[in-house]
Amino acid sequence: MDYKHCLTLELPKVLDRLANYASFSAGRELCLQLAPSSDLTEVKRRLALTREARILLSGNADVRLGGVRDIRPLVDRAGHGILLLPQELLEIRDTLVAARSVYRTLTRMSNQFPLLATTAARIVEVAEIIEEINRCIDDKAEVRDTASNELAAIRRDLRGARDRLVDKLNRILTASRNAPYLQEALVTQRGGRYVVPIKADFKGRIPGVVHDQSASGATLFIEPLSCVEMGNRLRELELSEQREVEKVLTAIAAMIAEEGIYIIRTIEALAELDMAFACANYAEAIHATEPQIMPPPSRSRPAAQASGQHPGTTLKLVQARHPLLDPARVVPIDVMLDEQTFIVVITGPNTGGKTVALKTVGLLCLMAYCGLHLPAGDGSALSIFDPIYADIGDEQSIEQNLSTFSAHMVNLIGFLDKADQRALVLLDELGAGTDPTEGSALARAILEHLRARSVTTLVATHYPELKIWALPSTTPGAINASVEFDAETLSPTYRLSVGLPGRSNAFAIAERLGLGLGIVNAARALITEGNLHAEDLLADIHRARQEAETARQLASHAQTQAERAEKELRTRLANIEQERREVLEQARDEGQAKLEQLEEEIRALRGKLSDVRAAEVAAIQARRSELLKSSLPKTPAVVMPEPRHSVAIGDRVWVARLKAEGQVISIDGEEAKVQAGRLSLRLPVMELEWRASPEKVAAPSAGSSARAASASPGIELDLRGQLAQDALVQLDRYLDHAVRSGLPWVRIIHGHGTGALKRAVREALKKNALTKNFEPGKEGEGGDGVTVAWLAIE
Repeated sequence: MDYKHCLTLELPKVLDRLANYASFSAGRELCLQLAPSSDLTEVKRRLALTREARILLSGNADVRLGGVRDIRPLVDRAGHGILLLPQELLEIRDTLVAARSVYRTLTRMSNQFPLLATTAARIVEVAEIIEEINRCIDDKAEVRDTASNELAAIRRDLRGARDRLVDKLNRILTASRNAPYLQEALVTQRGGRYVVPIKADFKGRIPGVVHDQSASGATLFIEPLSCVEMGNRLRELELSEQREVEKVLTAIAAMIAEEGIYIIRTIEALAELDMAFACANYAEAIHATEPQIMPPPSRSRPAAQASGQHPGTTLKLVQARHPLLDPARVVPIDVMLDEQTFIVVITGPNTGGKTVALKTVGLLCLMAYCGLHLPAGDGSALSIFDPIYADIGDEQSIEQNLSTFSAHMVNLIGFLDKADQRALVLLDELGAGTDPTEGSALARAILEHLRARSVTTLVATHYPELKIWALPSTTPGAINASVEFDAETLSPTYRLSVGLPGRSNAFAIAERLGLGLGIVNAARALITEGNLHAEDLLADIHRARQEAETARQLASHAQTQAERAEKELRTRLANIEQERREVLEQARDEGQAKLEQLEEEIRALRGKLSDVRAAEVAAIQARRSELLKSSLPKTPAVVMPEPRHSVAIGDRVWVARLKAEGQVISIDGEEAKVQAGRLSLRLPVMELEWRASPEKVAAPSAGSSARAASASPGIELDLRGQLAQDALVQLDRYLDHAVRSGLPWVRIIHGHGTGALKRAVREALKKNALTKNFEPGKEGEGGDGVTVAWLAIE
């Protein structure tokens, strides 16, 4: 598309408004640089991308580009070895964090939004840079002490040196002998040195170096000699701190430079998403709809051999509105060309809307090719017109010594022989600016030339000869159109009527404005009877069409009312159905509650019955024991020790030193290999207490402890890959189970990751009453990715 014609149709103004909906500068740049495409697949992809963005945003999806910055210049600086400031590093971090969030959200919804997800898939998660910036820079844009061991040591020494210096100065200030010399008892700084203010009249009473003087000259700011060496040491440490901070920032910049290509790719993907969201928001603002895009006609036959046949293009705009006009005042127009028509001649009075109609058609086509939805009604359809030529407005040029007519001719000559079946030509006031007779003849010749080449053309004119030329019976492929004018109010209605030529309304306007009736009648007498009759017929046709349009609007309003009533009825029926379901659900819940209450009462009665039976049995057994004691001779009871059960492979055993159950894996002489949870260890067989054979698990004896009755949960809990909230719930249950099982200690595996899960686990262990203390795992146990906790068992 030629930029000159895009400028004529005011596409840059639309793109400027579009850019206002972008979230950051890179997106705004893409909006302003957006150019129409003539590729059918690309145009459909752009429109579909806008459609997906509108659906996504209308669903209140959590996709935001807030905090995103165009950090490409910062990446470029890092690539050239230039130091980045902490605030700039935070901008990079915030942008990368937002990009990561957008990436995860859109790729998760790839089935619903495939085009947006494809764009988001180009985002690269550079988690290492995010973590490093978080580790080294705090939210106040200051380098943390923990950024490096050297920086932590320097700042520790720096704080100590500063405290000692300030303490020394305070002792000087509070000394009674120095009180008369002080202007004010405070420690301040001048030129990076700590000083005290003294009265100028007592200069020398406190020996020191003068670093500054007040504006009045009454106060001197001196550094006492006894503090100079301490000040020098402080300054040395400050310089060391500055060098170490620069070292930390340089290291981060090097990381950014190393990942620069991926960061730039991420920003470019974010910019494209930002432009898609801007297109969606702009479409919502102008109440736009998505047009149907039709394939362009083929160029298999040269335009010179088209022979006036229909080019096969589609131009259908329903209730189209110019996007740059006030939406409260703009009048929608319908432009619909049938399968026999491809040239439209628009006539009518000045300021009636002819030029606006031409610009609306051309501009909406360009917007669609940019991927923008159109301010038009449903059902609009367009072909790919490639290219679009526009000769609109006053093209006169003083610099080139061209009149209006000459400038129009130069512009027309530039594209008349280039236009073919795939082009769209928009001509305003064709042939104007010269002798009317010659201009009219020239206009007809140009239109005939375009018709012979099968070029879709819309032309605005005042020439009555073109009305005759554009009659379908006279010129196949051509049709008249007009902008309406209200003779009663002497104002245009701006409505476009395709199929009827425009009326002049000159006599009616002159008469309404006060021109003498005699003059008006004399003018009428100069017009041929045929022309007057044609004007009357046009007036009748316009009146009939207006009545038909009024009737259509009334019918449309009645249909809308009927549809609204039907919708309300459906809503009421749906509400009744919902209420019915709620009543049934409530009754079901009440019945379930009563059933549960009855079952609870039955369980209570059974419990009471069992208690009564147990008491009776106990009484009988007690009576039996008394009878046995009274009937049998008294002999000393011999207590036989219970034989120790031998331990075999596969048996479940109790490990006393771990206070946990395990399973025997193998036996080697007097030692056995036992698997307790994930822990495998060798123990003497004599330390193992048999619990159950592999065939079945023995029921716990009455004398066994409560801890032994609770199965061990194992000494390890793996929380890796879980969200902190879910992991803490599982950790709480596990600790309770472990304590009841008698485990002395447990290992919590949380991994390294971002560190969030590790911090959450250790904070929970610190607050949990079931843990005595904990520490990170040792080398070979998982290191800092594992936390070992000792349990508070009795």
